[in-house]
Order: sequence, then structure tokens, then C-alpha cells
Amino acid sequence: MTRERSLTRQILSLAVPAFFALVAEPLFLLVDSAIVGHLGTPQLAALGVAGSVLATAAGVFVFLAYGTTASVARAMGAGAGDKVVAAGVDGTVLAVVLGVIVGAGVGVGAEWLCAALGGAGEVLTQAVIYLRISAIGLPAMMTMMAITGALRGVLDTRSPLIVSVCGFTLNAVLNVALVYGLGWGIAGSAWGTVAAQYAMAAALVAVWWVRVRRTGTALRLHPAGVLAAAVNGVPLIVRTLALRAILLLTTWVAAGLGEVPLAAHQVAFTVWTLLAFALDALAIAGQALTGKGLGAADVAGVREATRVMIRWGVVGGVLVGALVAVGGPLIAPLFSADPAVRAALVAALIVVGVGQPIAGYVFVLDGVLIGAGDGRWLAIGMMVVLVGYLPIVAVMRLNSGWLTAQGPVASTAALWVGFTAFMAIRAVILRWRERGDAWLVTGL
Repeated sequence: MTRERSLTRQILSLAVPAFFALVAEPLFLLVDSAIVGHLGTPQLAALGVAGSVLATAAGVFVFLAYGTTASVARAMGAGAGDKVVAAGVDGTVLAVVLGVIVGAGVGVGAEWLCAALGGAGEVLTQAVIYLRISAIGLPAMMTMMAITGALRGVLDTRSPLIVSVCGFTLNAVLNVALVYGLGWGIAGSAWGTVAAQYAMAAALVAVWWVRVRRTGTALRLHPAGVLAAAVNGVPLIVRTLALRAILLLTTWVAAGLGEVPLAAHQVAFTVWTLLAFALDALAIAGQALTGKGLGAADVAGVREATRVMIRWGVVGGVLVGALVAVGGPLIAPLFSADPAVRAALVAALIVVGVGQPIAGYVFVLDGVLIGAGDGRWLAIGMMVVLVGYLPIVAVMRLNSGWLTAQGPVASTAALWVGFTAFMAIRAVILRWRERGDAWLVTGL
């Protein structure tokens, strides 16, 4: 019992600061949604379309955070200090390069990307404005991923927390000032977020620089290490692409249900993302502790930590799920003045709340396997999940006319029931992998 209590304290010492740091990112979207939502329903729907594209563009390269955490933590567990620094530097250089390339691509293709997700008319116009400006912030977003991942790898989740709190505050102030103070509309929301992202990226780079200087390790670029980081990230890219395909398909179905369900889905998905990041705090602890434990060849310790974190993940899902399901009527008015959007959003949030225990289980196991460097299997597993979700998407899209006839409340709720089924499929696949021993590879 003493061992378990000690382990629980270690998990919470990582997870609690990580929780507050993680929720800062979806809070950016919540602030945007709350401010933009009061500009009008077309603007809120546009934010849903542009936000999905932006989240996909950045999310595809989430390995910059997850892969760096696993690499740094494993090197730390093995006592290889030089490899700890090298992994952080190489990941950051790769992040900057990828951010510039992807940002340019998203900016140029903004109109096509938004139209492909169902944006049309005024919704399309507003979505393109938001996306083209937001694309400028992608290099900063990816730099933040890499540095945050490196800091987590050395079991420092407090520094990203401090930077995130400051960044969130700056983002909120800038959004209000630019959208309403200067009357820039949805463009002001995008510019405020971009400015906050660059400020946060600069702060995190400074934190990592100070840490490296204190160790006395030479800070130099390793081209081979950058290439290795890119190659090793391919399986996680495939895994993330499959996941993002699922999220984009869900938005595509929502767009086919009409403007009100799409607007309600945007807010519900933002809330779901906030909850996902909250529960993902345990996954962050899982990545760091699993990587460190396997680097030190402590398989028994990794197994025990996994068991404890799964329990915390399910319990956390029950708690946050209950709050959201019950609090829907209080949450909805914060994001829209449209009664139809509010009613649809309340229905969606009930389903979101019910599905959170499954989400907590999924996020913990996903984090543990990422920390173990089990990227290849995670890629295959997520492809299987995508294949399993496609029939659900097909049924909802083919029956979109019938669902629309049932009204925005019923159609939005049905959309989220389908999405919760995806999470259930994912839970089964991850459980099957965790029960075996193939992912427990020790050493560097």
C-alpha cells in the first residue's frame, strides 16, 4: 500500500500541473467560441470549420510532444544526460521546420480546406479569414509542442503550466480588445490567439535554454538526430492522421445536418476537447513514467503505474462527465444567444458527459503505449478503429435528411452517440494491446 501511495503522489505531482497546462489549449478555443459566438451563428459555425482544419494541421504532428517526451524520459531513465538534451534540441528544430511548411500550406489552401468540410456562403467567408490568419501561428504551436514534450520528459510539468496560464490570460485580453475594442470581428480573434502563441513559444524556449545551460551540456544541432526524430514520428503521424480523419468525418456529418447542429457541434466538440486535455493529464504522466521506467528496465513498476493510472482515468471521467452532463443548461448560454443552438448544445453535452469514463480509460492507455514507444502498433490500431467507425459515419450521413427532420436537438444528440461509439471501439483495441507484453521493451 505504501508503494501505491508513493506512486500515486508521483503520478499526481506530474498530472495536476499537466492538467492545468493542457486545458489552456482548449481554453483558447473556448475563449474564441464565447467571443465569436456572440458575433453571430455564421461566425460560430465558421469557427467550427476553421478550428477543425487548424486542429488537424497541428494535431497531425503531435508526435513532436509525445515522441519527444518518450525519448527524453527513456534517456533520463537510462542515465544518458547528453541524449536528453539532444532529443529536446532535435525535436524543436524539426518543429520549426514543419511549422513553417504546414503553415504556408494551410494559408494557401484555406478556402479549399474549409469548403471541403462543408463551409458555404457566409460561413465559408468567415472560416477562410480565421484560418488564413491562424496559419501564421502554426510554427509557434509546433515549437510549443516540442519544448513542452522535452520538459515533460524530465518530469517538469510545472514550467509549461506557468507559461500556459500567462498565455491564456494574454489570449483572453487580446481577443476582447481586438474583436470588440477595435471591431476586427473574427479576424481579431485569430490575431489575438496567434500573438499569444508566439509569446508562449518564446517563453518555453527560454525555459529549456536555462535548463540546458545549468547542466553544462553543449547545445548543438544533430542533423542525423533531427532526421531520426522525423522517421520515428511517422507511425505516430499515421496514428494521428487516422484519428483526425475520424474527427473531420464527424464534422462533415455535422455540416450535413445544417447550420444550427454544426454550431452546436463546434461548442460541444470544444468542451469535449477541454475534457480530453484534462483527462490527458494522466496520459502525460503515463508517457513520462513509462518511458523512464522502461529506460531503467523496471517492467514491474511500469505495470503497477499503468494499473493505478487507469483507475484514476475512469474515476476522473465519471466526475468530469457528471459535471458536464448536469451543467449543460448553464454552459450553453455562454456560447450562443440562439435558443435553437442552446437546446442542441445541451443535448450534445449530456451525451458528452456519459462518454467520459470511456474517454478517461482510452487516454490513459494511449499515453502509456506512446511512452513505451509503441508507435507502430498504435498506428495499426487506430487504422482499425477508423475502419470500424466508417459504417457509423456512413449511416449518419446517408440519413442526414431524416435526422434533420427530427430537429436540431435530436440530430445533434445522435451525432454524439455515434462519436461515443468510436471511443468505445478504441477502448477495446487499446485494452487488447495492454494485456500483452510486446510493448514492454526496455533500454534505450
